[in-house]
Amino acid sequence: MKNFSKRFKTEKKKINKETLYTIDDAIGLVKETASAKFNESIEAHITLNIDPKYADQQLRTTVALPHGTGKDLKIGALISDENFSEAKEAGADIYGNDELIDQITQGNLDFDLLITTTEMMPKLAKLGRILGPKGLMPSPKAGTVTTNLKETISEFKKGKLEYRADKTGIVHINFGQADFNQEKLLENFIAFFNSVKNNKPVGVKGKYIKKVTVCSTMGPGIPLKFDELT
Repeated sequence: MKNFSKRFKTEKKKINKETLYTIDDAIGLVKETASAKFNESIEAHITLNIDPKYADQQLRTTVALPHGTGKDLKIGALISDENFSEAKEAGADIYGNDELIDQITQGNLDFDLLITTTEMMPKLAKLGRILGPKGLMPSPKAGTVTTNLKETISEFKKGKLEYRADKTGIVHINFGQADFNQEKLLENFIAFFNSVKNNKPVGVKGKYIKKVTVCSTMGPGIPLKFDELT
């Protein structure tokens, strides 16, 4: 049985588990219950009526959060030599060709996101077993395989991020930090929620979104009333 801290138990008492909160009330509560001794991330967890083992029920895409996540995203770029200066100018933290492939092969994954160009895909194929399980394999659908390197890196640096449903059909995302004001968190959440809603997999039958919860990194979950969210 999991042991919760006294702080967590105190914060959990502020939430009525029988209530579905409006997004405005939930964001107010999540800020109030983010009482750890560091600037907690604010998370959304959306449970979907999907079975990701089927190709037509998978969800993997990107969303541009209006105010970013509040965290610096470390971007790696697997590119040809002639694109090095472009990647550096756009803000890539790590970039390379064969030497970067060697580092990845050895398990050195010193980046949060890997971007590549279409001509590099044949070289990337052998890294699938390493990058795939960690969710780092570039994909055209996720916007991480590109023909416009500079624009793509810049967009991700500004707040665009990739998300996917896990094997249980739940999407998890950080959409800000506890020191964001109410308006920024609200706008970021709405952008994410609408992205999930608008990218409903074609194979889904019946109700698509089953449950939505927000919380801080160290705080209790707050269930949302989401049927009328737009």
